[in-house]
Amino acid sequence: MERIKSLLVLITTVTFAASPFFVTSFAGYDPALFPVPQIDPPVQPAGWAFSIWGLIYAWLILSALFGLVARGVDPKWDKPRWPLFGALALGTFWLWTATLSPIWATVLIFAMLILALGAAARAPQHDSWLLGAPIGLFAGWLTAASFASLGITGAGYGLLMGETAWAIACITGALVVGLTVLLTLRPHATYALALAWALAAIAVKDWATHTDVALLAALGALATLAALVRSYWLRAVPEARHPV
Repeated sequence: MERIKSLLVLITTVTFAASPFFVTSFAGYDPALFPVPQIDPPVQPAGWAFSIWGLIYAWLILSALFGLVARGVDPKWDKPRWPLFGALALGTFWLWTATLSPIWATVLIFAMLILALGAAARAPQHDSWLLGAPIGLFAGWLTAASFASLGITGAGYGLLMGETAWAIACITGALVVGLTVLLTLRPHATYALALAWALAAIAVKDWATHTDVALLAALGALATLAALVRSYWLRAVPEARHPV
């Protein structure tokens, strides 16, 4: 059964990575899909930040191949496979869904996030650069992307507040989730790096137009990196957990 699961992970990783080839030039939600068109919303990172997907796809494929060939029946590698399979299977249809319905795309990406976090929590310490690291990178970016989707959709449908307030609320939400994950689940460092990358990209893009959003995102990126350093310090210095 373990080998079957490893094969399913490889198949869904490939379909997930191939999904952009079946969607024509997706560059974010179509503004026409919203009652209040969202053109360059402040909660969305700068376009260059999305280059991280190339690394995510390549690393996940490498991990899945290694998992099938060399760790197909390893019980520790087997632990994160079902939630990872679920996240990748949903991810295969995310871009197609996003071209049709931002609401369902938001529901879908939050489901992907929950499953990816479950996989990150189950990833073993050994072979971490081949399993925990790509899963962490995937989950870290999804943490930012899911709340960005929520902020764009909320503002696009004119719910409760405007796009700036939605950006501030959703960056805060991503930070709360991200810091909680870092301090409790303690995923691979790539989780924090991906989340900080997304927040930094929001800060850079918004600095001249939405200074309040940019400042929050920049502070959030620094807080994420600080939480990462603290988590690793507690691992390296056990007595720091229980000072005399």
